Amino acid sequence: MNACIRAVVRGAIYYGVEVYGIRHGYDGMIRGEVFQMQSYSVSNIIQKGGTILKSARSKEFMTKEGRAKAYEQLQKLGIEGIVAIGGNGTFTGALVFFEEYEIPTVGAPGTIDNDLYGTDHTIGYDTAVNTALDAIDKIRDTADSHDRIFFIEVMGRDSGYIAIQSGIAGGAELVMVPETFTPFEEVIDTLREGWSRSKSSSIIVVAEGEEGGAAEVGTKIKQLFPQADIRITNLGHVQRGGAPTAFDRILASRLGLGALEGLINGQKNVMAGLINNQLVYTPFVDTIRKSKPISDDLIRMVKILSI
Repeated sequence: MNACIRAVVRGAIYYGVEVYGIRHGYDGMIRGEVFQMQSYSVSNIIQKGGTILKSARSKEFMTKEGRAKAYEQLQKLGIEGIVAIGGNGTFTGALVFFEEYEIPTVGAPGTIDNDLYGTDHTIGYDTAVNTALDAIDKIRDTADSHDRIFFIEVMGRDSGYIAIQSGIAGGAELVMVPETFTPFEEVIDTLREGWSRSKSSSIIVVAEGEEGGAAEVGTKIKQLFPQADIRITNLGHVQRGGAPTAFDRILASRLGLGALEGLINGQKNVMAGLINNQLVYTPFVDTIRKSKPISDDLIRMVKILSI
């Protein structure tokens, strides 16, 4: 997100527009955590993970009273539009805010889950995939050396994008994602087929949104095959941090500048995204309501390439 913030700030200065940062999202907007930003405010941040503006959920912004306070704070500084980095919750809040106070917002998609309709990639997704892949590669060495079966859980409560991409790139024998139900029998069949070919180690990548996650699947398999050396690893929040990849830095910069330029040119209540490497603006209503399914081709690849 820092690369995105940097692009918005420097783009605004280029176009002669005053730009302010709001710490802690809508919560900070309510409390007046707003400060003017200059070019130097975003120096030396493009390589850093996370966000210098911090992030926070705001229950108060969900109330009319909270939004009234937020509007009052913006009015004090003459702020006329917002660039918001986030997902469905952020964009839903922006829509309600516009209905009440006509403050336009252009969004930039910031979520590692890559589940927002209107863009091929979201900010942070590529970094999360590469972080997961690095861990899978290391675990593969251990699995191969010790003839072990690893069930590796990656993030993705409602989306299996991280699981499917890191699983394919990491040579996983099976990938389990919430979008496509994986029968337990398929896990058993995959392992037995490997054993029939004298395969002594396996990697199974499980998205956290898959029922029970890696812990439940791995435990059930251990009960059925007590002789197998089975280990369970949950990669957890390590996927949400670290230095962003080059792809993510460039993507975030393009989307940040695209969101700013859209706002300057009169766009409102839309999300800036990249589809087929072209900048597009998708209405918040579509981003919030429409789903972004995983390509069937990717799911098919896992089955073919694991043979």
